[in-house]
Amino acid sequence: MILEMKVPSPGESITEVEIATWLVEDGDYVEKDQAIAEVDSDKATLELPAEASGTITLKAEEGDAVAVGAVVCHIDTSAAKPEGADASAETQKVEAPKAEEAKPTKQDVKTYATGSASPAAKKILAEKGIEASSISGTGKDGRVTKEDAVNAVPSMGTPTGGSRGASRSKMSMLRRKVAERLVEAKNTTAMLTTFNEVDMSPIFALRSEYKETFKAKHGVGLGFMSFFTLAVVRALEMYPAVNSMIDGKEMLSYDFCDISIAVSGPKGLMVPVIRNAENLSFRGVESEVKRLALRARDGQITVDEMTGGTFTITNGGVFGSMLSTPIINPPQSGILGMHNIVERPVAINGNVEIRPIMYVALSYDHRIIDGKESVGFLVAVKEALENPVEILMNGDVKKALEL
Repeated sequence: MILEMKVPSPGESITEVEIATWLVEDGDYVEKDQAIAEVDSDKATLELPAEASGTITLKAEEGDAVAVGAVVCHIDTSAAKPEGADASAETQKVEAPKAEEAKPTKQDVKTYATGSASPAAKKILAEKGIEASSISGTGKDGRVTKEDAVNAVPSMGTPTGGSRGASRSKMSMLRRKVAERLVEAKNTTAMLTTFNEVDMSPIFALRSEYKETFKAKHGVGLGFMSFFTLAVVRALEMYPAVNSMIDGKEMLSYDFCDISIAVSGPKGLMVPVIRNAENLSFRGVESEVKRLALRARDGQITVDEMTGGTFTITNGGVFGSMLSTPIINPPQSGILGMHNIVERPVAINGNVEIRPIMYVALSYDHRIIDGKESVGFLVAVKEALENPVEILMNGDVKKALEL
């Protein structure tokens, strides 16, 4: 029996995906639920599992854009699993390159005989005074195409003898969508950024005293994200315009806080959402941050988990960023940027002291958020972070940390 495997819908409003990588080869025997491909949508990269065991026949190439519901492969479920299939597959993977090197194909011979550039490319390169051998071709077997020749630029500087190669690779559907959204945010919002600084000494002291006990009891670390998330929730309740969006000619405000957190995954930036953060404790936030970060790292994050946030927190500090102007995550109206923590001299009661300082930035849509609200919001975040025991823990640290 031949089973037609079709592209499942990865989420609402997604009509096509891109075959990012085939994890099997044409003719391989696959087991049911085995991951056979990675597919990119405009929101996430997902694995495609085999729907049955059998011999697979691929019906799409890597890089192809295929519609949801389209057939991407056939599985012959009547085929028996070959004995020693795993071992033979490994042998083929090791020995195949040697066989190709030892015996060139007819196409290889033809390519070597006709030169490394197409006739049209040779003509263009000759007019530019460029040797074909100095160009890295993007055609089959490294052949220089007409497009390569058109894009080639003669060297105008002093020859250095160093490498001057370049490579070209297709952007994933996810990366292309991120690029579109960033440009959209720049072009369609009245984005402005306000800055402040936070003395992290009180949080350092709390983490130093309680982080080991917290981790031993809850199985997660007491990080900075729980403090920042709860400080943001409080500030959003104080300044609801920051927790709002423009919908046509109306302003849509929310009575809940779904906080998007930017995390780095193998396919680029992911922004999963912590739902109803206003109902979470320190333990709840840290557990959810860990769960979402692991799912993003392992490529298991779903479209639903990255949809519907009302405000975003991004932490460039983990990469060493001192200061930045984060771009709004549309259709949201605000994003808080965290940065690295550096010991700086500050004036405390007339004396100069060294304190761990973090610069924070709030980018906001000035169409619905006024300067007074944006500055007030960031000051509220600063106040909560610099006095976490009284403001975020109601004066009872152990109860707040559930110790």
